[in-house]
Amino acid sequence: MDDVGVRDFDFLMGTWSVSHRRLKGRLAGSSTWEEFDGTTSAYKVMGGQGNIDDNVVSLPGGSYRALTLRAFDSKTRLWSIWWLDARMPHALDPPVIGSFENGVGTFYADDVFEGRPIRVRFRWTRTDTASPGWEQAFSPDGGATWETNWVMAFTRTGA
Repeated sequence: MDDVGVRDFDFLMGTWSVSHRRLKGRLAGSSTWEEFDGTTSAYKVMGGQGNIDDNVVSLPGGSYRALTLRAFDSKTRLWSIWWLDARMPHALDPPVIGSFENGVGTFYADDVFEGRPIRVRFRWTRTDTASPGWEQAFSPDGGATWETNWVMAFTRTGA
C-alpha cells in the first residue's frame, strides 16, 4: 500500500482531552458560544487505511458518546469521514470527503440542517503540533459564505 495520504491522521492516534466551543444557534446569526469539555481516543483500523475515534462530549445539559469513522481511498487519495452520534444511533451523517494539503485537512459534504440544504466543511489545523485543532462550518449558499459553528482544541493525554 502506498503511504501517500494514508498516514494523514497519524497525529490524532492516542488519547486526548478536548476543549469544545460551539455556537448556541447555528445559521441563526448567533454570536453566543458555549464551552464544554470532552475526551477522544483514536486508533487505526483496516490495516491503517482507516481509523476510529471514540468521543465523550460533555455538553452543559449532559454527556453523550459519539464515534468518528475515517476511511482512506488509496486510488483517489481522499478521506471519507462519518459521524455516528449515540443520541441518534440509527442515523449516520453523510460523509465529509477531502484531503490534506500543507498540513491542513479540508473535507466537504452536502447535508440538510433544519430542513434546508447546506454545505458542511470540516477543517483540521495545527496537525504538526501537540495541540491540533478541528472546526466545523456550515454554508447555506453553496460555499459562498461560511459560518464556523464548532471548534475543538486537543491536548494529548496518552499515546
